Amino acid sequence: MRFTQVRTGRQFVLALDHDEDFLRGLAKFCEDQDIRSGYIPTFVGGFRSARLVGSCEPLANPEAPLWEEVTVETLEALGGGTLAWDPDKNCLAPHIHVAAGIKGAGAEGRVSHLLGATVQFICEIPIIEVLGDAEGPALTRRRDPSLYDVPLLGFGPGPGL
Repeated sequence: MRFTQVRTGRQFVLALDHDEDFLRGLAKFCEDQDIRSGYIPTFVGGFRSARLVGSCEPLANPEAPLWEEVTVETLEALGGGTLAWDPDKNCLAPHIHVAAGIKGAGAEGRVSHLLGATVQFICEIPIIEVLGDAEGPALTRRRDPSLYDVPLLGFGPGPGL
């Protein structure tokens, strides 16, 4: 277990509109507002299409992360996640998961890591900034080679996880 106490900063509600790219819109908003770490408690909205981590094939190794993706159309989504800074790429690295119902399939659901999405109608996203210090952002994301190169949440600007 790892943890840190955080100080929250500004709070926003972002509305992404019809046909906007979810991750690009989120990244642009965070860049414009100089948000380098934070969290999204829960967002709601519709997606015209979404790319989710998933596969229809048997898993070769259930212990390993899945890097494959599926595309799903016309979803009603509920999700949340963290916003951390990737110091190696010098950019925001959101980690967003969604639970989504497929509208045309009796709201049959999908739950997974969000790789990308296009908004349908509206997506309402509360964002709570987590404050860092002069050394850097409070939350970071670095890949761990000993765990299949999965990007893990870290605390503070230091080199460790």
